[in-house]
Amino acid sequence: RWMYDSGIPFNAVNYDYFGPMIEAIGQFGPGLKPPTYHMIRVPYLKKEVDHVNKLMKEHRDDWPKYGCSIMCHGWTDKRNRTWLNFLVNCSRGTMFIESIDTSSYSKDGNKMFNLLDKFVKKIREANVIQVVTDSAAANVLAGKNL
Repeated sequence: RWMYDSGIPFNAVNYDYFGPMIEAIGQFGPGLKPPTYHMIRVPYLKKEVDHVNKLMKEHRDDWPKYGCSIMCHGWTDKRNRTWLNFLVNCSRGTMFIESIDTSSYSKDGNKMFNLLDKFVKKIREANVIQVVTDSAAANVLAGKNL
Protein backbone atom coordinates (compact mmCIF):
# COMPACT_ATOMS: atom_id res chain seq x y z
CA ARG A 1 0.00 0.00 0.00
CA TRP A 2 2.88 2.35 0.73
CA MET A 3 4.14 1.99 -2.85
CA TYR A 4 0.68 2.68 -4.28
CA ASP A 5 0.04 5.60 -1.91
CA SER A 6 3.37 7.29 -2.65
CA GLY A 7 3.27 6.61 -6.40
CA ILE A 8 6.47 4.57 -6.53
CA PRO A 9 6.74 2.92 -9.96
CA PHE A 10 6.18 -0.83 -9.95
CA ASN A 11 9.56 -1.46 -11.58
CA ALA A 12 11.22 -0.23 -8.35
CA VAL A 13 11.02 -3.87 -7.20
CA ASN A 14 13.49 -4.72 -10.00
CA TYR A 15 16.19 -2.38 -8.67
CA ASP A 16 19.31 -3.94 -7.18
CA TYR A 17 18.76 -2.51 -3.70
CA PHE A 18 15.08 -3.45 -3.31
CA GLY A 19 15.62 -7.11 -2.35
CA PRO A 20 18.38 -6.40 0.19
CA MET A 21 16.24 -3.63 1.73
CA ILE A 22 13.29 -5.99 2.23
CA GLU A 23 15.63 -8.66 3.62
CA ALA A 24 17.20 -6.19 6.07
CA ILE A 25 13.78 -5.06 7.30
CA GLY A 26 12.72 -8.69 7.75
CA GLN A 27 15.89 -9.59 9.66
CA PHE A 28 15.32 -6.76 12.12
CA GLY A 29 11.88 -8.09 12.98
CA PRO A 30 9.00 -6.35 14.74
CA GLY A 31 9.61 -3.00 16.39
CA LEU A 32 11.79 -1.42 13.70
CA LYS A 33 11.34 2.34 13.86
CA PRO A 34 11.30 3.98 10.42
CA PRO A 35 13.71 6.84 9.78
CA THR A 36 12.34 10.32 10.27
CA TYR A 37 11.89 12.86 7.51
CA HIS A 38 14.94 14.72 8.89
CA MET A 39 17.11 11.56 8.93
CA ILE A 40 16.30 10.78 5.28
CA ARG A 41 16.67 14.42 4.22
CA VAL A 42 19.90 15.35 6.05
CA PRO A 43 22.32 12.72 7.45
CA TYR A 44 21.35 9.79 5.18
CA LEU A 45 21.39 12.02 2.09
CA LYS A 46 24.78 13.47 3.09
CA LYS A 47 26.13 9.95 3.55
CA GLU A 48 24.87 8.97 0.07
CA VAL A 49 26.37 12.11 -1.51
CA ASP A 50 29.70 11.25 0.13
CA HIS A 51 29.43 7.71 -1.28
CA VAL A 52 28.74 9.00 -4.81
CA ASN A 53 31.62 11.50 -4.55
CA LYS A 54 33.93 8.65 -3.54
CA LEU A 55 32.83 6.62 -6.57
CA MET A 56 33.38 9.64 -8.83
CA LYS A 57 36.87 10.15 -7.38
CA GLU A 58 37.73 6.52 -8.12
CA HIS A 59 36.62 7.10 -11.73
CA ARG A 60 38.69 10.29 -12.00
CA ASP A 61 41.74 8.54 -10.55
CA ASP A 62 41.56 5.96 -13.35
CA TRP A 63 41.39 8.49 -16.20
CA PRO A 64 45.14 9.24 -16.29
CA LYS A 65 46.00 5.53 -15.89
CA TYR A 66 43.78 4.04 -18.59
CA GLY A 67 42.29 6.97 -20.54
CA CYS A 68 38.62 7.62 -21.09
CA SER A 69 36.00 8.52 -23.67
CA ILE A 70 33.82 11.61 -23.58
CA MET A 71 30.31 10.83 -24.76
CA CYS A 72 27.83 13.48 -25.84
CA HIS A 73 24.16 12.63 -26.29
CA GLY A 74 21.60 15.11 -27.61
CA TRP A 75 17.86 14.98 -26.95
CA THR A 76 14.78 17.21 -27.00
CA ASP A 77 12.45 17.58 -24.02
CA LYS A 78 8.65 18.04 -23.95
CA ARG A 79 9.09 21.83 -24.20
CA ASN A 80 11.09 21.35 -27.41
CA ARG A 81 14.36 22.42 -25.76
CA THR A 82 17.55 20.81 -26.98
CA TRP A 83 19.80 19.29 -24.31
CA LEU A 84 23.23 17.69 -24.44
CA ASN A 85 24.25 15.15 -21.82
CA PHE A 86 27.98 14.75 -21.25
CA LEU A 87 29.29 11.49 -19.85
CA VAL A 88 32.73 9.97 -19.34
CA ASN A 89 33.34 6.30 -19.91
CA CYS A 90 36.38 4.49 -18.53
CA SER A 91 37.29 1.01 -17.33
CA ARG A 92 35.09 1.50 -14.23
CA GLY A 93 32.00 2.32 -16.30
CA THR A 94 30.12 5.42 -17.39
CA MET A 95 29.72 8.52 -15.24
CA PHE A 96 27.32 11.40 -15.93
CA ILE A 97 29.12 14.77 -15.87
CA GLU A 98 26.67 17.47 -16.91
CA SER A 99 23.58 18.28 -18.92
CA ILE A 100 23.46 21.57 -20.85
CA ASP A 101 20.47 23.34 -22.38
CA THR A 102 21.68 24.11 -25.88
CA SER A 103 18.38 25.47 -27.19
CA SER A 104 19.93 28.87 -27.81
CA TYR A 105 22.72 27.30 -29.89
CA SER A 106 22.04 27.16 -33.55
CA LYS A 107 23.21 23.93 -35.13
CA ASP A 108 26.63 25.53 -35.30
CA GLY A 109 29.82 23.46 -35.59
CA ASN A 110 31.95 26.18 -33.96
CA LYS A 111 29.71 26.36 -30.89
CA MET A 112 29.73 22.58 -30.64
CA PHE A 113 33.51 22.59 -30.96
CA ASN A 114 33.81 25.13 -28.12
CA LEU A 115 31.49 23.06 -25.94
CA LEU A 116 33.29 19.76 -26.63
CA ASP A 117 36.65 21.46 -26.18
CA LYS A 118 35.50 22.74 -22.78
CA PHE A 119 34.79 19.16 -21.69
CA VAL A 120 38.06 17.83 -23.10
CA LYS A 121 39.88 20.47 -21.04
CA LYS A 122 37.74 19.66 -17.97
CA ILE A 123 38.65 15.97 -18.23
CA ARG A 124 42.20 16.88 -19.34
CA GLU A 125 43.26 16.36 -22.91
CA ALA A 126 45.92 13.77 -22.02
CA ASN A 127 43.20 11.57 -20.46
CA VAL A 128 40.82 11.64 -23.43
CA ILE A 129 41.17 8.81 -25.93
CA GLN A 130 38.10 9.68 -27.97
CA VAL A 131 34.99 11.85 -28.13
CA VAL A 132 31.78 10.09 -29.14
CA THR A 133 28.79 12.04 -30.51
CA ASP A 134 25.98 11.42 -32.95
CA SER A 135 26.52 12.16 -36.63
CA ALA A 136 24.77 15.54 -36.77
CA ALA A 137 26.57 17.85 -39.21
CA ALA A 138 27.57 20.30 -36.44
CA ASN A 139 29.10 17.46 -34.43
CA VAL A 140 31.03 16.14 -37.42
CA LEU A 141 32.50 19.61 -38.02
CA ALA A 142 33.26 20.01 -34.29
CA GLY A 143 35.02 16.62 -34.31
CA LYS A 144 37.21 17.62 -37.22
CA ASN A 145 38.18 20.84 -35.42
CA LEU A 146 38.75 19.01 -32.14
